[in-house]
Amino acid sequence: MDPISPARLDDPLASAREATAEMLTQRSRHFSLPQPFYNDARLFALDMQEIFEKEWLFAGMTCEIPAKGNYMTLDVGDNPVIIVRGDNGRIHAFHNVCRHRGSRLCVSDKGKVAKLVCPYHQWTYELDGRLLFAGSDMGANFDLAAYGLKPVNVRSAGGYIFVSLAEAPPAIDDFLESLEHYLAPYDMDNVKVAVESSIVEQANWKLVIENNRECYHCNAAHPELLNSLQEFDDSEDPRATPAYKALVARKQQQWDAMGVPWQLRRLSKRNRLTRTPLLEGTVSMTVDGRPACRKLMGHLPNADVGALRILHLPNSWNHFLGDHAVVFRVMPLGPQQTVVTTKWLVHKDAVEGVDYDATQLRRVWDATNEQDRRLAEENQRGINSKGYEPGPYSETYEFGVIDFIDWYSESLLENLGHTAPNLRVVEG
Repeated sequence: MDPISPARLDDPLASAREATAEMLTQRSRHFSLPQPFYNDARLFALDMQEIFEKEWLFAGMTCEIPAKGNYMTLDVGDNPVIIVRGDNGRIHAFHNVCRHRGSRLCVSDKGKVAKLVCPYHQWTYELDGRLLFAGSDMGANFDLAAYGLKPVNVRSAGGYIFVSLAEAPPAIDDFLESLEHYLAPYDMDNVKVAVESSIVEQANWKLVIENNRECYHCNAAHPELLNSLQEFDDSEDPRATPAYKALVARKQQQWDAMGVPWQLRRLSKRNRLTRTPLLEGTVSMTVDGRPACRKLMGHLPNADVGALRILHLPNSWNHFLGDHAVVFRVMPLGPQQTVVTTKWLVHKDAVEGVDYDATQLRRVWDATNEQDRRLAEENQRGINSKGYEPGPYSETYEFGVIDFIDWYSESLLENLGHTAPNLRVVEG
């Protein structure tokens, strides 16, 4: 038998690529995706290669690595990544892989180091990735400069850190500039993570995002959240009532007077920023609608600034209130398994037990996350049935889901080397 050459292993998913492109070009817009997109291992591998290894991913917050030597780690499928603060406040990102034998360098989620030292054979790297020490056993002619850590693209803005494993990542400057503008009142250099949670959902990552992109299910599923949240997605929501539109106009005048940005901004279908009012008489996403933290964020004059909603596909949605913020990160673990990480941010000088109670701070979104987990998992179980076929989305209630699936389909087709077609619209 002929030996297997690397060339023959280059693309074991070649047939899956063609089948996937064909399904996407033939799908009906405004309908959910064919079953394999939600449960097939080969399609999941394509999602990882063509979406999560090529797009900009939300990794974490700059406040989590505040000083030189602070680091955080992230797994993008089979690709461990390390993000570290170096000299002059610069943030670096690298493949978390030693150049000697391939061991992971940093095995904790977060930490602080003077240098990056491999635990296997103690190869030592500077925080900027340069190899400093490989021991004398490598020989007198060993070139340290040839074995620095492999870099990962990293950008930061508005307190957020994004990474991309692509050689040539998509443009992100407009979104980063928007983040800086909308988050300026929150003084993101002076926030901290008050509490954090991660839950594993037995559902495909797209089902997790789809569930987030609509509030069609909110009345039946999220009593705690609806104590403060308006169901309307943004100021242009087609379901918006005259009363809601009047509330929006009144609040926008107040926000203008405060110098707080509120304008709806869409950057293709990948990113969106908008400020929407909470229910009348509430100022925070808490069970009683009152602030969960006495010390407000940044330079905000009062807590009544509604909810600044930030969407970043493929893996993050966010809510910024006057007293705290809630940021979400979605990372796929398998065809039917996804981890959702939630972080609650407060002013860095806020003292737990004095200015805020962590249990009260997280109560609404702990409940909502658990409710959404159950919904996504039941959705997955039904989709796995031979009785499943793509079903129609509501253009009124599920326009956010339609936008997400359009973005996903167009991005995957483009990254697969195909042109996105004019998708069929099937009238229901």
